[in-house]
Amino acid sequence: MDILPRSLLCGAMLWLLVMVPAFADELVQETSDAQRTQAELQARIDGADEAVRDKLQALRQAREETRRLKRYNAELTPLVERQAATLTSRREALDTLSQTREALPGLMRGMVERLRTWVEGDMPFLRDERLARVESLETLLADPELDIADKLERVLAAWRAELDYGREIDTWRGELPGDTPREVDFLRLGRVGWYYLTPDGRQGGFWQAKPGEWRPLDETALAEVRKGLAIAREQRAPALLDLPVSQPVSTSGEDA
Repeated sequence: MDILPRSLLCGAMLWLLVMVPAFADELVQETSDAQRTQAELQARIDGADEAVRDKLQALRQAREETRRLKRYNAELTPLVERQAATLTSRREALDTLSQTREALPGLMRGMVERLRTWVEGDMPFLRDERLARVESLETLLADPELDIADKLERVLAAWRAELDYGREIDTWRGELPGDTPREVDFLRLGRVGWYYLTPDGRQGGFWQAKPGEWRPLDETALAEVRKGLAIAREQRAPALLDLPVSQPVSTSGEDA
C-alpha cells in the first residue's frame, strides 16, 4: 500500500477545508431558494383554490337565485294575469263611463221633465213647493259651472223626495183654496188619500182625483180624519183608518 506524500495529503486536506464551507453555503442557499419557490408555488395554488372556491360559491348562489326567481315568476304570473284582466275591465268601464257621461245630460233633462209631468198630474198636495223644486232643477241643469255629479245627486234627491211622499203619513196646516179661502188641517196618507179638517173639527173633505175636486166627509169619516191627524202628530198609536181613497191604489202604483 502506497503512502501519499505528506505534502499531497496536506494539500488535499487544505482544499477540503477551503471548499467544504463554500459548498455548504451554496447548498444552503439552493435549499433556501427551493423552499421559497415551493412556498410561492403553494401560495399560488392556495390562491387559485380560494378563487375557485369563491367562483363555485358565486355559481351556487347564482343557481339558487335563478331557482328563486323562477319560483317567484311562477307565483307572480297568475297575479299579473288577474291584474291585466282587472285593467282590461276598468278600461272597459272607463269607456262605458265616458259614454254614460256624454249621455247623462240628456238623461237628467228627461228625468226632470218626467218629474214635472208627474207632479202636475199627481194630487195637488204641496203643489207650489214641489213645482218649485222642479224649477230649481231646471235652473241647476242649465248652470255650466256646476259639476255633473252634483247635478245628478240633486236630481236623484228630488226623485227620492217624491217617492217618499208615497210611503209616509203627513199633516200640516195650510190654506184651502175656494171662493172663500180658509185655513185647515191637511192629512195625507201616502198618495192614496188626502183629507182636510177645519180647526173646529166640524167640517172636512177628501180629494177625489177624478174629477179632481174636494168632496165632503160624513161624521164617521170626520172622526177617522181626527184619528189620522192624531196618529200623524204622534199623539196616539198607529191604527187602521176607514176612509174613502182619493185615487185607486193601482193608479197610484202605475204613476210611481
